Amino acid sequence: MSKAILVLNAGSSSIKFTVFNYHDGELHVCYNGQIEGIGTRPHFKVKDGDERVVYETGWENPLLGKGHAYALEQLATWLDPHLPEAGLIGVGHRVVHGGPKYSAPIVIDGTVLHDLESFVSLAPLHQPANLAGIDATMDFLPGIPNVACFDTAFHRSHSLVADRYGLPTEFYTEGVRRYGFHGLSYEYIARALKRIDPSIAQGKVVVAHLGNGSSMCALSGGRSVDSTMGFTALDGLPMGTRCGQIDPGVLLYLMREKRMGAEQIEGLLYKRSGLLGISGISMDMRNLESSLDPRAAEAIDYYVFRIVRETGALAAAMGGLDGLVFTAGIGENSSLIRELICRGSAWLGLAFDPEANAGHGPRISTPGSKVAAWVIPTDEERMIALHTLSALREV
Repeated sequence: MSKAILVLNAGSSSIKFTVFNYHDGELHVCYNGQIEGIGTRPHFKVKDGDERVVYETGWENPLLGKGHAYALEQLATWLDPHLPEAGLIGVGHRVVHGGPKYSAPIVIDGTVLHDLESFVSLAPLHQPANLAGIDATMDFLPGIPNVACFDTAFHRSHSLVADRYGLPTEFYTEGVRRYGFHGLSYEYIARALKRIDPSIAQGKVVVAHLGNGSSMCALSGGRSVDSTMGFTALDGLPMGTRCGQIDPGVLLYLMREKRMGAEQIEGLLYKRSGLLGISGISMDMRNLESSLDPRAAEAIDYYVFRIVRETGALAAAMGGLDGLVFTAGIGENSSLIRELICRGSAWLGLAFDPEANAGHGPRISTPGSKVAAWVIPTDEERMIALHTLSALREV
């Protein structure tokens, strides 16, 4: 009998969702969609498994935007008559931060919820929205188990030297450490590689999750050994609006010389930096690639430079490199960015195939290349669904 798993990714003003049909050990997408404009003018769209729009509506009166609770109520109401015969057996939530405590998905109870609330200071722009989605789901889908799936969990396999900062030990004990993020994406890619290229799946692979939020991960034998993101999702690569790696002395300068407070600095680093800050044009790589403005080219050059640099650093952390994988929005769709990165990584033994890259792969290195380069679409929602089933002991 078919059962359903609901996967939720709650952001500050949107909720993305996917409904999976689980039958005979297989997961199939029934519906996916999102509710955008939460708190202002909500817009609700649902697509079926073939990506056809099956429902769409909006609320013109902004007073109707009552936050995540209202949005989840609308979703629950629509879902009720559209679920498989056995109904909903669980809800999997993407939770950005699991702190130092959680290294695996877990069924949410009062203790877990309290712990997740204590991690808000570690992810102030993401964790509150994740918690709002959980709270709303518990209200409007009572009795349905909720499972927290963490973006940090996959990186808990890091060694001590990859995990800590050069600060006194008491800070590490308190939780000031390099967590890494995008773990659900990297875990999916690690699984996919076993099927796509078994020869490198057990080797040394750098995965580049390139999107509005960008990071990279070193996989050795399918396990995360290092990542470009650290204590927060600000570290490492430049992103759409986030700065990436920065000298802490710059922050001291901003406080002392520019008289900037914590909120001003937070806004600068999270919302006004990265590709948008460097170009002054856009945070969207598609706009930058089509622009003739030299500032757009400067932003692209900086983005590529940092990725090539981190590729070498992550290869060094593993003692070699067998494969390079591109995933997420930019990684899967921008042939230009992939080409620039691959050509910049030729010294590692990567022989680039321009024709394969123009066709978006999936393999974009030549047959004789010492380093295999792949384009592999990520599927964090499916990973969350699998984790939810496992936590509920359905598989």
